[in-house]
Amino acid sequence: MSDKVERIKCLIIGSGPAGYTAAIYASRADLKPVMYTGMEPGGQLTTTTEVDNFPGYADGIDGPQMMMDLQKQAERFGTEVRIGMVTEVEFSKEIGGIHRARVDNATWVEAETVIISTGATAKYLGLPSEQKLRGGGVSACAVCDGFFYKNQDVAIVGGGDTAAEEATYLSNICKKVTMLVRKDEMKASKAMQHRVTSTKNIDLRYNTEVDEILGDQVVEGLRMVNNQTGEKEEIKITGFFVAIGHKPNTEVFKGQLDMDDTGYLITKGKSTKTNLPGVFASGDVQDKEYRQAVTAAGTGCMAALDAERYLAEVESREEEEVTA
Repeated sequence: MSDKVERIKCLIIGSGPAGYTAAIYASRADLKPVMYTGMEPGGQLTTTTEVDNFPGYADGIDGPQMMMDLQKQAERFGTEVRIGMVTEVEFSKEIGGIHRARVDNATWVEAETVIISTGATAKYLGLPSEQKLRGGGVSACAVCDGFFYKNQDVAIVGGGDTAAEEATYLSNICKKVTMLVRKDEMKASKAMQHRVTSTKNIDLRYNTEVDEILGDQVVEGLRMVNNQTGEKEEIKITGFFVAIGHKPNTEVFKGQLDMDDTGYLITKGKSTKTNLPGVFASGDVQDKEYRQAVTAAGTGCMAALDAERYLAEVESREEEEVTA
């Protein structure tokens, strides 16, 4: 059996909108990309029943179907999509250096460029009812799914800037928004707190936690509990939004790539370049501001273009050294 390690031009880690868009552009540029899907092929959109805000789908589309469409498009241009999880990396610090990635704690792959599109995972409360009703009224993205609850009563849990922003966003769409904050004050900035408290159809509940999300197939109500008095109360809602943060999937890159204090990869300027040459980051793994499928796809395109230009620069440099 040969011990030869496979060498490729472009390795794409992750398979959401960013990864597949990067694959489309990279394969059209003849970079012959190889993609490893990770543990959740298709990313967060595979848990979304209907995507209504991605350009080109006039009637909306089922999230998993959209990811299948993107995969087919990437494969049509020559992307090799493989089921597998990158569990270890050894990135080169040299321009033109070779990067190494280990898949499923077994096989090593070498790549001239790496595009990281591992995304971020929304944090949930961990209630069984919450998991059961994901896609049936439980959502971690008000901007993505708020439209479906027009003129309805909904609830949102969280006390930071994201929760405050999403609560006010929902207030423009929904009849009533019940906002649950675990402590006796919000963590959000004073400006965001003012926006919440000055919005008439937001019912702000401090010292309040979720006891149970009610409903069989879809969200029908919420039982909440005051963590100071123990008093429980049930309200009728059709949508429940979780806004307690996201965790970027960057554990495997720690110690090699620059990250902020919450683990998001840091890219240079308006590019997708990381601190290491030939390694690029796209999608939610480096974007904690917008976190939309269309913005992830845009940075996937950018990453592929950055990778193509990087390889051209390396080739030009090597030619100059040969002729020098």
